Formats: sequence, C-alpha cells, structure tokens
Amino acid sequence: MFNLKDYTPFAGLIIFGNIENLILASQGAVAHVDPYVLGGLSLIAVVMWLLLGTYGTKIAIKYADYIEIFGGVAIIILGFQSMSEAVGLNLFP
Repeated sequence: MFNLKDYTPFAGLIIFGNIENLILASQGAVAHVDPYVLGGLSLIAVVMWLLLGTYGTKIAIKYADYIEIFGGVAIIILGFQSMSEAVGLNLFP
C-alpha cells in the first residue's frame, strides 16, 4: 500500500522536478517544437517518473540525500541552459 511518509525525503525533488518540467517546456517553446508533441512527451516522462518513484522508493530510500542533491544539480544546470538559450547565449554547446 502507498504511504505518504515514504515520499517525504523526496519532497524537494518532487517540487523542483515540476519546475524542471516547466523549464524543459520553455526550452521546447523557444526551439519552436510542436506543442502537441512536446505535451505528449512531457506526459510520457511524468508517467515514467511516477512509476519509477512509486516502485523505486523502497529501494532508493537509503540514498535519498544523494538522489536529491544530484537531481537539484541537474535542475540548476537545465535552468541555466534554458535561460542562456532564451537570451541568445550558447554557453552549453
């Protein structure tokens, strides 16, 4: 059965993961990607993360701190990449 207490160590990653999804969507908009394709791919990614999070939590709970740090760094890098592309800089070739 699903227990909310199992997910509390990942709360920050869940919140920032949603922000990451918004960043990726804005990158797609800047790159003039078809919004229907972008929406479909985004939904597929969200469902995959939901399944991975639901079934992988019990295995990964002992590594929650490391996973949250790694996810936070990835979100920061994607944010800088998105902002640099939006203003016309290509800092990440």
